[in-house]
Amino acid sequence: MDNAQDKPVSFFRFEDLRIYAKSIDYSAWLVSHLAEPTNEKQRSLISSFCHSSYDIALNIAEGSSRNKSQFEHCLKISKTAIRECIVYTAIAFQTGLFDEETCNQSREYLMELTRMIGALIISLQRGGRRREEFDNVTEPVSDTVDDDLDSIDTNF
Repeated sequence: MDNAQDKPVSFFRFEDLRIYAKSIDYSAWLVSHLAEPTNEKQRSLISSFCHSSYDIALNIAEGSSRNKSQFEHCLKISKTAIRECIVYTAIAFQTGLFDEETCNQSREYLMELTRMIGALIISLQRGGRRREEFDNVTEPVSDTVDDDLDSIDTNF
């Protein structure tokens, strides 16, 4: 049984966010499930699609080092990247880069990410709850990490 209290806290606090890990999982899944491009248009589509999937995690990482309102703003940018991925998913299906099953899997991943980010935004807006893993940290991880990350429930 995995006990959250036994897990060491990462130097980069965003790495402890489940939403960050899930967004990385989606990017890795995407790369492994996209068909090999057969022309320059497909290559461009794949590049843009992957870039948007990377932006989800990048904005979570960036926002986590900022204050609460800036973190919320970065999370909203991540949600924009998710919507871009929904569009790319539809285009990938229409152009044959995704089959129907892969298209549905991508949409499920993206819906879950949207729900998780939405819940984290709500938690930030309400002031959040203390996360047990961070209670034992005795010194700041970095000068840029705001105490707000400690006070929110990051188990998303």
